[in-house]
Amino acid sequence: MDFTFTEEQQAAAEAARAVFSGVVPDGVPSPALVPGAVAEDIDRPLWAGLASSDLLSLTLLPEHGGAGLDLVALCLVLRESAKVLARVPLLETCAVAMALQRYGDPRLAAELLPRIGRGELVLTAGANGRSGHDPAERAVKARRKATTGTIRNGMPPGGAAAAPAGEGAGWVLDGMQSAVPWGQAADWIAIPAHTDEGRAVIALIRPGQDGVTLAEQVSTSGERFAEVRLESVRIDDRALIDGAGAWEWLRAILTTGTCALALGLGEAVLAMTSQYTGKREQFGFPVATFQSVAVQAADRYIDLRAMEVTLWQAAWRIATGADGALPAEGDIAVAKIWASDGVRRVVQTAQHLHGGFGADTDYPLHRFHAWAKQIELSLGPAAAHEEALGDLLAAHLLD
Repeated sequence: MDFTFTEEQQAAAEAARAVFSGVVPDGVPSPALVPGAVAEDIDRPLWAGLASSDLLSLTLLPEHGGAGLDLVALCLVLRESAKVLARVPLLETCAVAMALQRYGDPRLAAELLPRIGRGELVLTAGANGRSGHDPAERAVKARRKATTGTIRNGMPPGGAAAAPAGEGAGWVLDGMQSAVPWGQAADWIAIPAHTDEGRAVIALIRPGQDGVTLAEQVSTSGERFAEVRLESVRIDDRALIDGAGAWEWLRAILTTGTCALALGLGEAVLAMTSQYTGKREQFGFPVATFQSVAVQAADRYIDLRAMEVTLWQAAWRIATGADGALPAEGDIAVAKIWASDGVRRVVQTAQHLHGGFGADTDYPLHRFHAWAKQIELSLGPAAAHEEALGDLLAAHLLD
């Protein structure tokens, strides 16, 4: 395997390191010290910095003001963002924009994508369904609704100019999505849903439109999430992405991007652990020189290298559409297995090697631990992904 990155991909990673170099993980209150969310909004100055560095338009086509790069480049940027616990919906915004660009209505794409690239719009996505255990698209029902004048841009007739009669019958949405990242800060939310025929689709809604209710939720990492409830929410045809495989593709992007976040966070934590054990002395020697400490750190390094190679394999399969012995879902499942278990092992070992210092709220390790747990919960247990991989192997017998 040759995972050499292109010059453009390396340039994206370098630009990301420059933007994130000024971010302090402890820039907001500790989730261990506040009863609710650590902040009401995303890091807006950082969001503006990402836009000015053209990182929000990284995967957009040139016709929309972007660089036209792929998922691998996005994962390189996400990896850097996780090293500083960047409090921005970079993954969600870019993933939804990529789905809109690939599967959405060309008119809506031409209207929204340039603004997304300039940082004027924040997007997020619901991917957890009601509880995080059932398919997300089954939590919301999308049904056809004939109208005399459809709504434009997902807004009700009173919120925007109505589209000409006959432009589209429109859709009505009912259901809910739980744990939508930074839902209150978003201008648009991508909601997976299912139709009467059982097709999975993506509905683009705006938080302020009629029938949309956002309830406060707080993630394990202390960030502000939203439970999004939909009651007879009307959108026009343009705001429904119903291309074959659109939701499955968006879900793959979100999952693989989360694996990239796990890798970046794990690398930052192992670096912190190396620095600490190299300075902390017992019996007159740095604890890093003790065999038991070195072996544990080496095991976690192996975890990170496995997380890395499986991440790039999955991202490459999605980005190129390359054939393989198994569908790309197999590579994604392997990446999730390593990311979910690996990030947990890395932070647990870090806490152990830091001793009581790792729980000190004046030291950032506890915050990384909380973010790692949130990532692990988002990915789901490795055992479930191993079972899914087994089903794929059974369905595609290998020679």
